[in-house]
Amino acid sequence: MKRSFATALTLALLAAGACTPVSAQTAAAQCNAFSGLKSDAEQKALAVRTAMEHKAERKQICALVQRFAAAEESVVKFLERNQSWCGIPQQAITAAKTNHERTLKFRTMACAEAPAARPRPPSLSEAIGTPAVDTGENTRTGRGTLDSLTGNPLAR
Repeated sequence: MKRSFATALTLALLAAGACTPVSAQTAAAQCNAFSGLKSDAEQKALAVRTAMEHKAERKQICALVQRFAAAEESVVKFLERNQSWCGIPQQAITAAKTNHERTLKFRTMACAEAPAARPRPPSLSEAIGTPAVDTGENTRTGRGTLDSLTGNPLAR
C-alpha cells in the first residue's frame, strides 16, 4: 500500500517534469495548472499515509482515500487532455492510470466492512472439559498435596 502511494507521487513528479510547453503562452498556462493538481494529490496522499501510520479508524481512512482517489482522477484526466500541449509521454499516462486503478482497489478494500473476527480456538481446559477453578465439589479429600491435618482447605 505504501508502494502504491510512493509510486503515485513519483509518477506525479515525473509528469510535472515532463510538462514542456509546445507553444509559449497557451501551453505554459495549461501546463502550469498541473502543479496545483499535483500538489493537491500529494497532500491528500500524505494525509492517507499519516492516518494509516497513526492507526486511524476505518471510516476516516475511507473518507481520506476517497478524497485522494478523486484528486488522482483529476490528475489522470489532466494528463490525458493535455498530453499533446504539454508533451507528456504516453508511458507517464499509462503509469498514472495503473496507479489510479490500484488506488481504486485500495479504496474498495478500505471502505468495505471489516471482516468478522475469527472465533477463538478452545483452550486446553475447555477442550478436555475440566473446570477452570478448583472448588470443594470438584476436589477429592484424602492424601494429597493440599491436604493438611484438618482436611482439604479447598473443600471448606
